[in-house]
Amino acid sequence: MAKAKTETSFWGNFLVPGLFKPNQGRVVRQVTAGTVAIVMVTAAWRLRATLLIEKTAAISIGVPLLISAAGLWFAYRLINWPTFANFLISVEAELDKVSWADWAYLKRATVVVLIVMFAMGAYLYVADIFWQQLFGAIGFLDLDTVE
Repeated sequence: MAKAKTETSFWGNFLVPGLFKPNQGRVVRQVTAGTVAIVMVTAAWRLRATLLIEKTAAISIGVPLLISAAGLWFAYRLINWPTFANFLISVEAELDKVSWADWAYLKRATVVVLIVMFAMGAYLYVADIFWQQLFGAIGFLDLDTVE
């Protein structure tokens, strides 16, 4: 399938500041850009906290700021790359078609899941104690080493 005239490679589109279909898929695109930006800024902060902590102030602050700025620009360009933007627009269109559960059903289902999880935890705890005692009684398990 041939590419549309507006679609280019990501790196060919990297320095172009324009928006691609700015009013479509806004929520998904904003969440995606925010997530990518948070990952990039966190990576720059962790780089400073681990590898650059003993460097000069210019390096330990400047490098993470440059990485953060590049990461923010990357996030901005990623959501405006026509191929990826069209995908995100399609995702939001499909999410609009989903019939979401109402709050009453969601609360009931959450209670059921929590009750089942606590019941399974209690059952596994009792089964563990039972098998420890049984194996200790027949000499298969040394109960003094079990903590």
